[in-house]
Amino acid sequence: MAVSVSILAIIISLHLIAFVLAIGAERRRSTAKVVPDEYDERTYCVYDTDASTVYGLSAFGLLLISQTVLNGVTRCLCFGKGLVTSRTTTCAIFFFILSWINFLGAEACLLAGSAKNAYHTKYRAVFKVEHLSCATLRKGVFAAGAALTLMSLLGSILYYWSHSRADTGGWEKHQNEGLGMTNSSFAPHQQHQQTSEFQKV
Repeated sequence: MAVSVSILAIIISLHLIAFVLAIGAERRRSTAKVVPDEYDERTYCVYDTDASTVYGLSAFGLLLISQTVLNGVTRCLCFGKGLVTSRTTTCAIFFFILSWINFLGAEACLLAGSAKNAYHTKYRAVFKVEHLSCATLRKGVFAAGAALTLMSLLGSILYYWSHSRADTGGWEKHQNEGLGMTNSSFAPHQQHQQTSEFQKV
């Protein structure tokens, strides 16, 4: 199986868009402030935009689609025809595991960050008596997801490339062995046929 430029373009594009969205989610994290209620002596939390949650979930979905496309093409390394045993196959297995580890880490950060960012403190506190703390997402969760997304992109590209080389190498080796066996069995038969014709003459 040769390397497909279109498959590489899809994987790279989806990963890069997910990376940009993760960076956007980090920069647009929800912030909150405690304000007093105008009708009674209580305070409550007021949050700004939830754009970070939308960005995080969008990056989560795009990364999932990219990983699905990659493993669908390569048959998830476990299914489909076997690969030739070589150093390239070992590299394919290593990068397969690496891409999955980074993918799962990135998805966990994006999903957990989106869920935490969407959570808003809803209880109230007595003004100047209770200290109200507004729950917000800590800095760096989406940034970690963005970094793991890039690592997942690198692992996915190297895995797809090494898998394609191992797959092609195995096919060519099998084809050459088949041609060699065919030629070797055809040569004695042809020589025997020529000898028989010569004896008849």
